[in-house]
Amino acid sequence: MAANYIQNEHKIFRESVRKFLEKEAVPYYDQWEREGIIPREFWRKFGNQGFLCPNVDEKYGGLNADFAYSVIFNEELERVGTSLIGLGLHNDIVVPYIIEYGSEEQKQRWLPGCVSGEKVTAIAMTEPGAGSDLANIKTTAKREGDYYILNGEKTFITNGIHSDIVVVACKTDPNAVPAYKGISLIVVERGTPGFFRGKKLDKVGLHGQDTAELIFQDACVPVTNLLGEEGKGFYYMMNKLQQERLIIAISAQVSAEEMLRMTVDYVKNRKAFGKSISQFQNTQFKIAEMATEIKLGRNFVDDLIIKHMNGEDVVTQVSMAKWWITDMAKRTAAECMQLHGGYGFMEEYPIARRYRDIPVAAIYAGTNQIMKNIIAKDLFKD
Repeated sequence: MAANYIQNEHKIFRESVRKFLEKEAVPYYDQWEREGIIPREFWRKFGNQGFLCPNVDEKYGGLNADFAYSVIFNEELERVGTSLIGLGLHNDIVVPYIIEYGSEEQKQRWLPGCVSGEKVTAIAMTEPGAGSDLANIKTTAKREGDYYILNGEKTFITNGIHSDIVVVACKTDPNAVPAYKGISLIVVERGTPGFFRGKKLDKVGLHGQDTAELIFQDACVPVTNLLGEEGKGFYYMMNKLQQERLIIAISAQVSAEEMLRMTVDYVKNRKAFGKSISQFQNTQFKIAEMATEIKLGRNFVDDLIIKHMNGEDVVTQVSMAKWWITDMAKRTAAECMQLHGGYGFMEEYPIARRYRDIPVAAIYAGTNQIMKNIIAKDLFKD
């Protein structure tokens, strides 16, 4: 049953995206996992179909579509595999910064390439010594005439190798008090002098996902690449985290749904002691428990999607969804692997990959402990 924010045009979009992924992603996904990266050509194919950045205005090549298209896009990516998450980050986390805070010149310069798949985006917040504590970032941008000179390092950057446009959080005023008032967002483009890619990071999961270190050594960036105003970067990031965390909750929800689906199919067909293991009471209880939690998660996230589309401030509720659904998905992965028995530990069974991929959802976009801090602050405010 479709959620009540899904209209006929959304259903058509979902079917188109699903057919595309079945043809262009599913047959190659295991190969991409082995190679450790998704080809650039796949991005261009996605763009050619009109699936990238549907929320971008028509004058820059987009569809000026609502957030439901983004929901569908991310759900269909997750059904194939979590390593495709870089496309969701491009669509719904990075490009919205340019849409909302970019100048007209910046939008004309960058958005058409983002829509076509010719330009891949990334956002560089995390540093070796600063993860969820964004106010403590050390990367600096010192203005010299018509340029900013950037120095610092970023790590765990999604799309780090492929990225052509990187929104970098940096300190334009290292002496600001409080520190977060000195943070700005500056766009660094591929080929910028002093901008280097570090190593592609070897992760426990998300093997096909491009994650890398970025290094700035006297990187010379035009002042015209400042996104919005100096000193407003922290506010911009806080404003966009609601959508980023909602996207993560949606993806984790779909992952849990997929894990349950594949496990139900498995226990129906797997036999032990002369009968299907789906007939054992323990199996039925475990499946019932997971199905109930997953249904609760779906109802919660669908309600938040509607409120987000209506422009409501649901930061606290999204923080609740982000921590609870990602933790629920981790529990689901463990239970589903157990129900697969020894086969669940074999790479040929997709539950093994899901088990590896899901833990990081509780870490990025602010750890789940940070989510609980946000919830508590709202509950105890005067």
